[in-house]
Amino acid sequence: MSQDDAKRKAAEAALAFVEDGALIGVGTGSTVNHFIDALARAKPRIAGTVSSSKASTERLMARGIPVLDLNEAEFLALYVDGADESNRDLQLIKGGGGALTREKIVAGASRTFVCIADQSKLVETLGGFPLPIEVIPMARNLVTRRVAEHGGRAEWREGFITDNGNEILDVHGLTIADPVALESALNGIPGVVTVGLFANRPADVLLLGGPDSVEEFRR
Repeated sequence: MSQDDAKRKAAEAALAFVEDGALIGVGTGSTVNHFIDALARAKPRIAGTVSSSKASTERLMARGIPVLDLNEAEFLALYVDGADESNRDLQLIKGGGGALTREKIVAGASRTFVCIADQSKLVETLGGFPLPIEVIPMARNLVTRRVAEHGGRAEWREGFITDNGNEILDVHGLTIADPVALESALNGIPGVVTVGLFANRPADVLLLGGPDSVEEFRR
């Protein structure tokens, strides 16, 4: 089985968490694209979606799935998104696609966060995948210096602009023993918009696609 097939299996398994009449938060990325395709089959059952990125909004609308602004949505029953890494506490690194700020907002507005991924994304300790940080452009060098105090090496994702008009630093060389503490510390650096650690608000359910089945983990 290919990695893409494993992602598709995890994405389709997430349909079991979709409630009739619910508003669904939808994340961003290759695994989520499979979920959007699967959700198109269930669109008569749902009230609509809230999207975390322009790319996902375009894909949802192309499949005839209604997309609402989060400010129009009183309650999100479910948020489905992928991850670049997850530990066994369902704390995540996200933001490889650059949508981390909007993803964190929609996750925070949702009752249940279901993370979908292939089994290679499960790790014992976060940090093998470079940690994305969205920064205000004028603060890029300041944040780079401050991140070095935490043992990380920040590289500017040159030429990439987020949907919010900001820049991304990808932080290499971290071994994240305490994700909650690091998330809080990095968020306190002036100029940081969001850090791609989802530890203060981790996933509630992790669905990992494998060659034979989808493995489910819960917090």
